[in-house]
Amino acid sequence: MLQLFIQIRIIDIIDILLVAYLMYQVYLLIRGTVAFNIFVAVIGIWVLYIIVNNLKMKLLSSILGAIIGGGAIALIILFQQEIRRFMTYVGSRYFSNRSFSIQNLFNRSSSILEKVKIESIHKACLNLAESYTGALIVVARKSSLNPYAETGDLINANTSSRLLESIFLKNGPLHDGAAIIENNTIVSARCVLPFTNKTELPPLYGMRHRAGLGISEQTDAFVIIVSEERGEISVADHGQLITGLGQQELWHILKKTFG
Repeated sequence: MLQLFIQIRIIDIIDILLVAYLMYQVYLLIRGTVAFNIFVAVIGIWVLYIIVNNLKMKLLSSILGAIIGGGAIALIILFQQEIRRFMTYVGSRYFSNRSFSIQNLFNRSSSILEKVKIESIHKACLNLAESYTGALIVVARKSSLNPYAETGDLINANTSSRLLESIFLKNGPLHDGAAIIENNTIVSARCVLPFTNKTELPPLYGMRHRAGLGISEQTDAFVIIVSEERGEISVADHGQLITGLGQQELWHILKKTFG
């Protein structure tokens, strides 16, 4: 009686599913960037090596084998930005929850965070869009934004629509850059943010949109962008950009995210 030469265990199915999920997350991380083309080329070389090796083509197999042998170091060099972004994303999503901080072990009341004043943010964004005043507002969640806040001017003032509108006045000294909000406080303004590496972003979106998208890729921050040229409101969240938001749409997103 013939026996199957392949034995599939439950742990094998789990292994395949985990690898598939990991590959999907890698795809989401690098899609639309130059790194995606490099990733496709690496997969192509690996598949070619398997074919050549099975066909017993010794010379070509040895050449491709040498390339793949040193591939780990090459991949780390080529994908250093994507690896850093992935580690930051994992750390901010799973290990940066403020409810598990050491301080909260001794002070239970500190685990109750103040809610973001979405009314003030919503009103400021509508007024800024109506006056065609550019703005870049970053609202912190679990990830620490201190490294980016320190690049600007510290404010540490309660969130209000009038203050946000004053920060982004066209001729004001703080308008060039981002304002960072944490809980009910505008922490700093004129902050420098990392740009996205995505190449698929339309050219009509300038540096504000690229900076807003970049910080949303590297942290879990929620970003609101107001276009100076079109008076258009956009939001960036987890590396995704939503453009052309109206009054009700922006309110619904803010309410769903922070309400």
